[in-house]
Amino acid sequence: MRSLELSGDEMRRMVDEAMRRIVAHIESLPAMPASDVEGGVELARSIAEPMPQAGRPYDELLALLFDRLVPKSFNTAGPGYLAYIPGGGLFHSAVADLIADSVNRYVGVFQAAPGLAQIEANVVRWFCEIVGYPAGSGGFLTTGGSLANFSAIVTARCERLPENFLAGTLYTSDQTHHSVQKAAALAGFPMANIREIPVDDRLRVRVDLMREAIASDRKSGLTPFLISGNAGTTNTGAVDDLTALADLARDEGLWLHVDGAYGGFFALTSRGRAEMAGLDRADSITLDPHKGLFLPYGTGSLLVRDAATLRRTHSHHAAYLPVMQKESGLVDFCEISPELSRDFRGLRVWLPFKMHGAGVFRRALDEKLDLARWAAAQLRLIPGIEVLAEPQLSLVAFRLFGRDADLDAANEINGRLLDRINARKRVFLTATTIGGRFTLRICVLSFRTHEDRMREGLNDIRDAVADVTA
Repeated sequence: MRSLELSGDEMRRMVDEAMRRIVAHIESLPAMPASDVEGGVELARSIAEPMPQAGRPYDELLALLFDRLVPKSFNTAGPGYLAYIPGGGLFHSAVADLIADSVNRYVGVFQAAPGLAQIEANVVRWFCEIVGYPAGSGGFLTTGGSLANFSAIVTARCERLPENFLAGTLYTSDQTHHSVQKAAALAGFPMANIREIPVDDRLRVRVDLMREAIASDRKSGLTPFLISGNAGTTNTGAVDDLTALADLARDEGLWLHVDGAYGGFFALTSRGRAEMAGLDRADSITLDPHKGLFLPYGTGSLLVRDAATLRRTHSHHAAYLPVMQKESGLVDFCEISPELSRDFRGLRVWLPFKMHGAGVFRRALDEKLDLARWAAAQLRLIPGIEVLAEPQLSLVAFRLFGRDADLDAANEINGRLLDRINARKRVFLTATTIGGRFTLRICVLSFRTHEDRMREGLNDIRDAVADVTA
């Protein structure tokens, strides 16, 4: 019977062979199609299989992954990926995960790995510093913004509502990411308790209408308890007036949560801090390092202005658990988050930050702000193009014939425009719908995206416009 224990030589060979493939893959990213999923369904069906009873050679499995499966996908780590919200996938973090998974230390309880748990606590402290939170703030790393938004709403529910919370109402923008509404539903709130407030011409939530909705709900016997603002929406990158929302939350005694999954880390830059003024007044903030810090997918975070609120919400005890930490600054992550079993996520942030310092991330984010503004200026020079959302951060939304054509016809033309752009495979864009209008998006947020690829993308847009208008 073959043992699962590997010899030193076998481990080195596995890593060496994987690295040969990985390095070749990363070096080829600029030349890969920005998206290639044609035939993907057939590929997926071809590898559906029962549980294997016997092993296959490692080299054969690597060949299956790198030659067949990995290429048939969105090239999310490549320079031409301007779709959705890109995640860069820093190699440093991949090495950190190899280390973390290999040593396999448990960090959910401080006592189990004090130094490693402190590394993760340091990372959370750095994030608090980035958003301007004071001493006494805290948080934890998650798998992404969805779980962070969920835990924020549960924390707000526990802090602002009685045990019977079904009269509680939540207020957000009609541009807010769907994970906020989903989190509210998972936290036990009827969908009828979620108020989606209209936006202004910059696609920022109308604070005046939100104030009116809160007053109306109070008169109806409901209990307003939470406002969810945006520090960069997925649709257009819109940043709500966070100062006005903070004032409203203070006046009404409501919890203010800010979804900064996409845009929050732009607070590292001077322009981002100015755009998101008031962010530091939020009771809780969602940030996604796998977006704004270019890390691999599966790295999110929730920060709170008062760390004690997380403990009051999430702390539960059991006889089999060790004694939890009482000293300030020593954190048992199982006491402040939903997870007991979890991976050591902190190392994938800590290693690149310690190797390079915050400055390299700040400069990369500044470059993305510049590129988005450059793209908007270039789009305005293309006849027939309307920029629907000027970049507040690194996202610009645009469409063709936005004002002159019948809506259905214009939407059909813009759908064809998107297909023509993506067919060139140098860049990959996605679309959304704003006020019934099919709208194309450019989101610049990969550390591998620079001016050369943006110029190629704009050339492809110009050519595609000429094709669909010929």
